[in-house]
Amino acid sequence: MVAISLSAGAVARIRFAVSCLWEVVASIRVLRDPGDHAVHLRWARRVRAPLVDAGLVGPNGGLLWQLVPASHGYLADFLTPPHTSLTPDLATELAALRDTPPATVRAHLDLYPGERTPALAALYADPQAGLGRLIDEIEAYWRIALAPHWPRLRLLLDADVTARARVLAEDGAAVLLNDLHQQVRWEDDTLLVAQRHCLAPNVTDGPGLVLVPSVFVWPSVLSVSAGDAPQLAYPARGLGTVWERPNGVPQALAAVLGRGRARLLTELTSPVSTTELARRSEMSPAGVSQHLTALRAAGLVVTHRRGRTLLSARTDLAEALLSAGG
Repeated sequence: MVAISLSAGAVARIRFAVSCLWEVVASIRVLRDPGDHAVHLRWARRVRAPLVDAGLVGPNGGLLWQLVPASHGYLADFLTPPHTSLTPDLATELAALRDTPPATVRAHLDLYPGERTPALAALYADPQAGLGRLIDEIEAYWRIALAPHWPRLRLLLDADVTARARVLAEDGAAVLLNDLHQQVRWEDDTLLVAQRHCLAPNVTDGPGLVLVPSVFVWPSVLSVSAGDAPQLAYPARGLGTVWERPNGVPQALAAVLGRGRARLLTELTSPVSTTELARRSEMSPAGVSQHLTALRAAGLVVTHRRGRTLLSARTDLAEALLSAGG
């Protein structure tokens, strides 16, 4: 159990933030143990292969993979520097990560159990260079695993903040904090979090607690004390429906895009090659390629390379159109 004592002034300064880095580290935990995060299995199956091919996850995963443990393991605070804005921006958060003092990096690495891997040992020996490598990996991970889905995730996170901010305004901090998660409760001016790994200090004054809604932290919570204020990442409301998809070819969408392009969008339930799309849709590869070019230009499809093959997938804009058209 972690106890974070908050002064009256700190409680009055409770804030919300939406963070890209929190979603990065929490989603890595999902990929490490997808069985504990069943609601995200569809996403995990979709992104694991391209992430493995990029050397970002799995047995040959890089520095990011090695820094983020499975559930219940210690997660270095420096990976999620405080972000106090409702406008998430990966570049801004990565700049804060890059500025982490070397002593802080080493202090947090000292808390990891067992012998350091060569990658972690290199980070410990030269934190500045290691953080540069880590940031490159985070950017690559974001492009493959989260960027195509970010509009959908962002809508859910924003909706959670709006709902909970209303609770804070109407019912006060105690009701808000006691409604966040079963592992969190507020009593006697203390926030109690049922979690083993947290270094959060008593907060007697200062900027207050930062509450971070997260899609991927479910079914648990995560808390850290990096920087000047403790952070608590909790599951956002409504995440159980985040990966739902419609069935069939919506007629309204076919009327706008043309039946061929609408058919291709419905087939892109996971990353697929042009050849496979041609087989499924009974179109020529050249025709599929032309349709995909138009769909990419409209922001409905993204394409990435897996080995020698180019795979296409729907964006969240396409997902929204399919939902509306269904």
